[in-house]
Amino acid sequence: MPRFIVLVTTGVFTVVARFMSLKEAVASCIKDGDTVSMEGFTHLIPHAAGHEVIRQGIRDLTLIRMTPDMIYDQLIGAGCARKLVFSWGGNPGVGSLHRLRDAVQEGWPHKLEIEEHSHAAMANAYDAGAAGLPCAVFKGYRGAELPRVNKNIKFIECPFTGERLAAVPAIRPDVAVVHAQKANKKGDVLFEGIVGVQKEAVLAAKKSIITVEEIVDNFDDVPYNAVMLPNWAVTAIVEVPGGAHPSYAQGYYKRDNAFYKAWDKIANDRDSFSAWIDEHVMKGGPEDFAAKREANKG
Repeated sequence: MPRFIVLVTTGVFTVVARFMSLKEAVASCIKDGDTVSMEGFTHLIPHAAGHEVIRQGIRDLTLIRMTPDMIYDQLIGAGCARKLVFSWGGNPGVGSLHRLRDAVQEGWPHKLEIEEHSHAAMANAYDAGAAGLPCAVFKGYRGAELPRVNKNIKFIECPFTGERLAAVPAIRPDVAVVHAQKANKKGDVLFEGIVGVQKEAVLAAKKSIITVEEIVDNFDDVPYNAVMLPNWAVTAIVEVPGGAHPSYAQGYYKRDNAFYKAWDKIANDRDSFSAWIDEHVMKGGPEDFAAKREANKG
């Protein structure tokens, strides 16, 4: 059963964070047709949570991610996605995302709509969403080709200077999913090391699932490069050791470079991809990640 953290405000009890299993968190937060952001920049990518979405057979998702890589390749190939909003896509250091390419070019397992942006546009759009703004305004896209194919890139005139500025819709997902190193028993979350837009994604979203390596009593010796999210900004917290594998979690395990290379061959063929999903996702579960973490420590 999920455990609740309760904040008392003027005599009214308000649920601000819940500790639950990964299965419960995904089932309660993500529904067919939702817009879902799974963020993490090389580091702390929420693979375990993505696998649970596949296991639960959730469909018609609009997936948002600045750098969709292996986990989105798996979600797309498993038929979970209807649309992808992104600013770069590939298998880092290896090559293409074959399931993404197959969906766009050949419509397998079904056609995928894509909306491509620059990194700057995505980062600004997340900021705008976190601030509750309808759009992001920034300097960008001057001379670029993307506005010709992306109707969500507009240009406006600054009312103060007359300068031509780019504008894109704010990113405000139904659900943000991220991985972090720790949560304390109050429901606060601690990220250490390289971060991308995890904080902004959570603050912009209606609901959030945060998987963590461990739940601790308190945060001792917080480093200078840490990012913290307060419990009132979080919907669900799940302890999933190794939940970012094969990406890395600073202080816990290294990036599994061998698997990123192996994925290129696995994903290049529909049958080998389907067999891998069946064996390692549909018949697996988050408990498998503890063993992977131990194998990749160092």
